Amino acid sequence: MLCAISGEAPQVPVVSPKSGSVFEKRLIEAYIAENGKDPVNGEELAADELIEVKSQRVVRPRPPTLTSIPSLLSVFQEEWDALALETYTLRQTLAQTRQELSTALYQHDAAVRVIARLTKERDEARDALSKVTVSAKGAGEAMQVDSTGLPEAVLARVESTQAALSKTRRKRPIPEGWATSEAISAFKPTQTSETLQPGAKTLSVNSSGELAIVGGADGTASVYSVSQKQVVQVLPASGPITSAAWAGEKAIIASSTGSVKVFENGTEIANFNSHAGAATAVAVHATGDIVASVGADKSYVLYDLTTNSVITQIFSDASLLSIHFHPDGHLLAAGGQDGQIKIFDVKTGAAAASFAMPAPVKSLFFSENGTFLAAVAENSTTVSIWDLRNGQEIKVIETGSQVDSINWDYTGQFLLTAGPSGLTVNQYSKAAKSWSESLRSAVPAVAAVWGSAAQSIVALNTEGGVTQLTAQ
Repeated sequence: MLCAISGEAPQVPVVSPKSGSVFEKRLIEAYIAENGKDPVNGEELAADELIEVKSQRVVRPRPPTLTSIPSLLSVFQEEWDALALETYTLRQTLAQTRQELSTALYQHDAAVRVIARLTKERDEARDALSKVTVSAKGAGEAMQVDSTGLPEAVLARVESTQAALSKTRRKRPIPEGWATSEAISAFKPTQTSETLQPGAKTLSVNSSGELAIVGGADGTASVYSVSQKQVVQVLPASGPITSAAWAGEKAIIASSTGSVKVFENGTEIANFNSHAGAATAVAVHATGDIVASVGADKSYVLYDLTTNSVITQIFSDASLLSIHFHPDGHLLAAGGQDGQIKIFDVKTGAAAASFAMPAPVKSLFFSENGTFLAAVAENSTTVSIWDLRNGQEIKVIETGSQVDSINWDYTGQFLLTAGPSGLTVNQYSKAAKSWSESLRSAVPAVAAVWGSAAQSIVALNTEGGVTQLTAQ
């Protein structure tokens, strides 16, 4: 018989009734005193439950001192017993740790597989969503796949507007009293308001050049009277304002919460929440009563202001940052986070063309001649001019400083750029087919637009105030 702990013949053998194993009495008693259980199967065990085994054994003489060989052997035996107990415990602990590690590895592998499956399903769902065209008929109605394009009434307005404008636009003379290159080159800052909206980055001026919307980061927009030099209305939004526009006398405001609100005479008359994420930009159609917005959810939405309803929602394959309608109203350009300018057919929602930019498209603007599209990428000092007829980039205007905003005048002659280092105006001569710089001003601006008849420039300065430049 051998001890289950030390593996040697026991001097005083005992048997555990729990496991039936034989042990050296002193070893098993020491183990029970420390752990209180059978070392073989782990069941609770007390020292008085051990069964002694009767066997012949030689009585060992007590060693007199450690100076004798027998006493040294006794000490070595005790040390060996302690080492055997410790080794046995370590082996048990090692086996348990290996089992726990194996279980943890299996759980980790299962978790990785679940994450991979969920990630794949998410990507497939996003891809499917980006290819779906969605339509909503009103605030509270469920959205559905739109396969028929615009409603008949809206389509008729779009087509009639396009037919009327496309016939007269290219032969339209320059309006009487419109600013000349000489007048623009003499523009100087004539008035600057106090801070209207700290951190504001949104500016829009109505057709008369009298009222300017300044969008704030605190969730409100100020309507500033340029002639009276004071705020006449404060429009509340649901979050930081990302874009604003005028549709006649109606103020359109988009916010980072995804809402697009419509105000008339300072009163909210409509609130749309079609975007699943921030609404990043808004634009007004040539009809004057159709508005479009783009958002971080990769879609653009059309709204009908005559009925205050959502017309359609079209999804693309990337988040959209900027938007502008073609002057005839049949095309819509949207600038993407992926650096692509996506041209859509307004009547069908189909992609008509795309142009590549080196970075996310921060701002874009159609020329009134209907053939040119200006665009600027984030943190860029250049403005790209694209010819829609052949899809070619025909001009790159180097401004020498960062450009945050671009704006073409009604005649298509003057392209206004704004940035933290100042303003520039570049003139396109149709007769000579050439570009020249008419104005370079050191007024820092985050956005700038043309005033009435291009006789002034209204700029939103970096402090959140409005600066007006005129020829004095």
